[in-house]
Amino acid sequence: MAIVHQTAKVGQVAGKQLLTSQEKGTRGQWWRFVLVLFIVVVTLIPIAVVMFLAFTPTVTSSTSGFTLENFSNVFANSDVILWLQNSLLVTLGTVVVSVAVAAPAGYVLSRGRSRAVSGYSLLLFVFQSLPVVTSVIPLFILFAKLGLIDNLFGVTIVYVASAMSVATWMMAAYMDSIPISLEEAAWIDGASLFRGFAQVVLRNSLPGVLSTAIFTFLVAWNDYLVAIVFLRSAVAFTLPLGVQSFFQQNTTDWGGVMAIAVVMMIPPVLIFVLLNKYFSVGGIGGSLAGQ
Repeated sequence: MAIVHQTAKVGQVAGKQLLTSQEKGTRGQWWRFVLVLFIVVVTLIPIAVVMFLAFTPTVTSSTSGFTLENFSNVFANSDVILWLQNSLLVTLGTVVVSVAVAAPAGYVLSRGRSRAVSGYSLLLFVFQSLPVVTSVIPLFILFAKLGLIDNLFGVTIVYVASAMSVATWMMAAYMDSIPISLEEAAWIDGASLFRGFAQVVLRNSLPGVLSTAIFTFLVAWNDYLVAIVFLRSAVAFTLPLGVQSFFQQNTTDWGGVMAIAVVMMIPPVLIFVLLNKYFSVGGIGGSLAGQ
């Protein structure tokens, strides 16, 4: 009986300790939830202000309440469509070239184990650690001699170069998660090295490719420093320069400025919403299902 009574006491103590630990864990989760909620609210306040001002009529307007008047005025009285086209052209060019180069380069970093590959990886890290401002002036002098100043093609080259290091690292990091046994199976079936990369590794790297594409898209889409140095004429302005130019000419028209800001936010948001469902590792999981 004594043993049974002692066992019951031990069970009660263990149960109390378990409940206490669960309560502490629950309290910790609530604190984390409150902290994350606070950070999200603080982050979204500027976006909410931009949206509110963009859809609010100006003081001189005859309308009231929710209105699209700011957008109609901006599209009618500014070159926002041209700026949007320039930004899309430069950004899409940067994404296509960066992903096309970073995918095979990342594959080499992921599968290569030689000193040359290690040195190449270290070189990428060194280049990425240098701030862009250190290379802007030398590039401006070089591009001036090549006739690439005030040229969207020249800006695209700079964007590709500035995004290439991180893009390669991102592709290599994702390809590291793909077992080499999948490629070996393809090689046994007669596939070449390039075919194994294209049909096995690259096909299962879709989330990594999309992540790299979104990163390079944001690098080119949001850039202001490179654009203001290399672009001079208004017909070559991208959206960040267009927003600044419009603001300098209409310092009191906050509705119009915020309307252009909303136009600038729409493409990144649409891309993330449309591609978000593809961010998964389902391809790898399906490939490994039979192992």
